[in-house]
Amino acid sequence: MHPHNGHRNRLRKRFRAEGLDGFNDHNALELLLFYAIPRQDVNPIAHELISRFGSFANVCDASAEELMKVNGIGESAALFLKLIPSASRYYGVSKLKNERFVSTIEEAGSYLLPRFIGLRNEAVYLMCLDVKGKILDCRMVFEGSVNSAAISIRKIVETALAFNSTSVIIAHNHVSGIALPSKEDEVTTRRLRDALSAVGIKLVDHIIIAEDDYVSMVSDGFFSS
Repeated sequence: MHPHNGHRNRLRKRFRAEGLDGFNDHNALELLLFYAIPRQDVNPIAHELISRFGSFANVCDASAEELMKVNGIGESAALFLKLIPSASRYYGVSKLKNERFVSTIEEAGSYLLPRFIGLRNEAVYLMCLDVKGKILDCRMVFEGSVNSAAISIRKIVETALAFNSTSVIIAHNHVSGIALPSKEDEVTTRRLRDALSAVGIKLVDHIIIAEDDYVSMVSDGFFSS
């Protein structure tokens, strides 16, 4: 019998009984690493990961190259840890796949929020709607450095037209963790609103997302200015 089977079985049993809510960061990492590193004591590896990166989330957000600097983390284990935020994002988006109508800011925010889970760069999503609020399409139209001026107005307008949109909602993330519109966001939103209006499409809202929080520029009163 593997010398660590008793500890592994206890941790698995605990998870089955109570989920991850009562786990600390290194225990949660241990449980995951059982499946990536099946024949090694992963407790010291989990402790080293938390010591180096500071939290479970920071471990998952670290690059594979940085993770592999920790003794015991090879390419397969690093890839497994990198899979976690992507799988979380995929799960969140999949749960909402059958949601086909948006009628409130809260519904739009809930629909868009999972698409930004684990993203380390700024990204822009475009939600295309028909006259009844049916979601015609929702896709990433930009990903790159943290600079909303890089949003391609032309690409957004062309995409909205391609889906015969009556209205659209734009969302982008602030990787700084602060979900407040910047002056640059305001300038970009005005330009986008004017460009869409010129082809008969309404910009319903611009939603700023930071981690698990978001701010609607409509709710902030920007669109009344």
